[in-house]
Amino acid sequence: MKKSFLALAMLATGGAAQAQSAVTVYGNIDLGVSKKTGGALTEGRRDNNRLGFKGVEDLGNGLKALFQLEIRYDPDVGTVEGVSRPLFQGQSRVGLQGDFGTLRVGRGLTAYQDSNVAFEPFRGTPSTAGFETDLMVAGYNSQPLDPAGSSANRFSNAVFYNSPQVAGLQLNVTVATKEANGNPALIGRGTAAAPQYAANAPLTSNPYSATLVYKAGMFGAMLASERNAAETRLWSVAASVQPRRDLKLMASYQSQDQDHTVAVNSVTKAWVVGANLDIGPGTLLAGYGRKTPDGAVPTKQIGVGYEYNLSTRTFLYADASQRKAATSINFYGVGIHHRF
Repeated sequence: MKKSFLALAMLATGGAAQAQSAVTVYGNIDLGVSKKTGGALTEGRRDNNRLGFKGVEDLGNGLKALFQLEIRYDPDVGTVEGVSRPLFQGQSRVGLQGDFGTLRVGRGLTAYQDSNVAFEPFRGTPSTAGFETDLMVAGYNSQPLDPAGSSANRFSNAVFYNSPQVAGLQLNVTVATKEANGNPALIGRGTAAAPQYAANAPLTSNPYSATLVYKAGMFGAMLASERNAAETRLWSVAASVQPRRDLKLMASYQSQDQDHTVAVNSVTKAWVVGANLDIGPGTLLAGYGRKTPDGAVPTKQIGVGYEYNLSTRTFLYADASQRKAATSINFYGVGIHHRF
């Protein structure tokens, strides 16, 4: 009797495992050495390091349940990325997918931050030689009222929707709740004694992000609008063209308005142009951009990189950039990137 019960339990467990057979473990490890003007040689990375788990369950009638959990880590010291960042810094979402599109809840990249990587020369990596974390977003921060040290391109406590693609067009929308999320005080238009946003402040309006993305043949384009928890607004337009299989050209323009929290000189504008060109066994990445904050010295940046493919999952890279504002900073880096 006990053996029969054990066999039945094992069969039931096996059935449950089969129903969840589409669970995937994935990630990457990226590490190298780099140097900036006036700095020492240090270990660094071009891309964020990820360890993720994602799965899909077929519910029938074209409906699927899905989840994704993504840890970010620092391989040079073996710890979770950053001292104060959450365990699932990359994303933690669960949702449904069907003929209506994809609907998820949790934490992840905003619609804008997720869409714009297709128009950035370094493919949205946070490389110092690239443009994603500053010029590509005109210095904008998607989550200024999250805990100190949080990444600047995600919403927590949010709903994410991606429409089906129709005639090359796709609508992507992210809306966050007004929940307080442990932010430090933000002085804004207030004072140190009475900041505009106190620590752990509830929000006065829902943060949102929306993009309309077009992709068909050799052409791509994006229109985007976002408002963060501190009611800073950003809009952006971007386009790309791939005239040959080995060449992709791209350009973007973005404008940030911080009028809600900044009394004067609240607008920052930026543009970036770039290209990806396959050369030999690898790819050349190159871009140039300019950021112009009101009442401040413009930032100009040029960045180049080369990826040498050792396999479909592993490449070596070398990056260099020069960034000029009040002073000039040169950057050089080399490393290895492996996907698993």
